Amino acid sequence: MNRAIICIFVAAVALSNWMCPAFSASTDSIVTEAVINAPVAEVWREWTTKDGIESWMVAKTEIDLRVGGIWRTSYSKTSNLDDDESLRHIILSFDPLKMFSMRTVKPPKSFPFQKAILNTWTVVYFESVGESRTRVTARMMGFTEDEDSQKMRAFFEVGNRTTLDNLVKKHLTK
Repeated sequence: MNRAIICIFVAAVALSNWMCPAFSASTDSIVTEAVINAPVAEVWREWTTKDGIESWMVAKTEIDLRVGGIWRTSYSKTSNLDDDESLRHIILSFDPLKMFSMRTVKPPKSFPFQKAILNTWTVVYFESVGESRTRVTARMMGFTEDEDSQKMRAFFEVGNRTTLDNLVKKHLTK
């Protein structure tokens, strides 16, 4: 990783810790990995572009892939991405074809862990493990000992696994 990207990432984490002290409360993370039968460039595109994300993850999205950019998503095709059930994330950092990190800043209204989700962030890593295979490792961090945070952690242990399994399945048919 080049020095500029590392500096941006460290600054983003430091700023996040200053803006939301709970970020530094726990290092207990959920780590979810999968090997995708596709080259890194293709998997990166599927995680970081509108067409890519909508091909396997959510029904509707807009992503502004830049530090501080907003990534809006919805599981409903009819969403305007500003409704009560849409999600909004902020891009904390990225290193093209290698990693990106984000934090949820607006969960869906029906999400049961409204406050706890605001203390978490996710870093997704992309690693070539052959000419046309990519290991994706997602680390979700920021969980606390709070009961809602621990319940949310259990929710995402299943949800994050399901999400990556969907990407694996997409590439099994190719």
